[in-house]
Amino acid sequence: MIAFPENWQMAKINSVCEHIVDCINKTAPVVDYETPYKMIRTTNVKQGRVNLDVTRFVTEQTFIKWNRRLTPQKNDVVLTREAPLGDVGLIRSNDHVMLGQRTMLYRANPEVLDQNFLYYSLLGGILQAQIRMLGSGSTVEHMRVPDAEQLDVPLPPLSIQKKIAATLTTYDDLIEANNRRIQLLENMAEEIYKEWFVRLRFPGYENVKTSKGAPEGWQMLSIDSLCNLITDGAHSSPKHVESSDYRIATVKDMESNGFNKKTMKTISESDYRKLVKGGCKPSENDILIAKDGSYLKHVFVWRGGEGLVLLSSIAILRPDLEKISPYFLVMLLKQQSTKSMMSSYVSGVAIPRIILKDFKKMMLLVPTFDLMDRFEKEASQIFDQMAFLEKVNQNLVATRDKLLPRLISGKLSVENLDINFPPSMKEALA
Repeated sequence: MIAFPENWQMAKINSVCEHIVDCINKTAPVVDYETPYKMIRTTNVKQGRVNLDVTRFVTEQTFIKWNRRLTPQKNDVVLTREAPLGDVGLIRSNDHVMLGQRTMLYRANPEVLDQNFLYYSLLGGILQAQIRMLGSGSTVEHMRVPDAEQLDVPLPPLSIQKKIAATLTTYDDLIEANNRRIQLLENMAEEIYKEWFVRLRFPGYENVKTSKGAPEGWQMLSIDSLCNLITDGAHSSPKHVESSDYRIATVKDMESNGFNKKTMKTISESDYRKLVKGGCKPSENDILIAKDGSYLKHVFVWRGGEGLVLLSSIAILRPDLEKISPYFLVMLLKQQSTKSMMSSYVSGVAIPRIILKDFKKMMLLVPTFDLMDRFEKEASQIFDQMAFLEKVNQNLVATRDKLLPRLISGKLSVENLDINFPPSMKEALA
């Protein structure tokens, strides 16, 4: 039993929220074209964020019909009830969104509960333990809607709630700002690539002749001929062990330019050594690609590091550095035209996956090495900046995650501290 400060209470979540809404228990019809109306699925709710970069779209009619109970708005909190259970995200945009299946929405009563404090409470260990307990006892972890309305929330005085929320939100605002900078840098690299290799306005293009529709010196080559190795990771997963420095990554752990260390499984040193011998450890400058599921959703250059091996859902391309530059190949693989071409090398309907023996035959238009090398120098500087910001974010996340349980439980008092509200909270209160 947690000993809270004397001026804290526990309250049922439905007694301190203006709205608690579950999704309509029916799959909404989606469309295969982009609209202003997006569906929040369980896969969009992860690590405290509602990420709609990859989403499904619906018509305005469906949006209105599915939101007849309540229309989600900025700063609402979304919780997943199943597959997976207990993921929490804050809606940070003004996008037109609707709840998909197995999701819940919480909107605090601002007279007694700060919305951001509610969000961090749902992320914290006190409520997560309740959610796990309520979701146990079935093959697939699942929490019933009535149980999701009866969670016990710690309730300090509103002024303390706001100070706790302000402290944690300051970290999240910095993380979001860095994420925006990372996206801008990624867009910059993409624009340079397209200017040089799609629109063919590379440095000195005016003096280069074309032959058969391509600049002179460019060649059609197979991926196999450009790489010293094309393989994937382990085809069986070793068991998880606690407190280990060795990790195994799956496609689910991949992010835009690296892995999420928090979601990776830790394994024993002996299992790690076996998998290293089996060729499942990536080397610096290898290109790692999402092979299974949303193939090519993530493609990045591995910048090196110890203690990591891969499962078979990730493919390893080891480029021949005398023939092709890693960042050029990464940018080429990220192009929609490449993904469309990939359909010939993919099998499976429920879980599409790249067939490597066929993928090796894919032909690519490869520029001169001098031009690729020049691009590599420009692109690597951009990706270096991205890697730096990602490292900063990892440190911010680690600090926030250490503070969160101590603040939400009252073990770390903020009552007598003079805390400035971050800009995002000021906007919400305006």
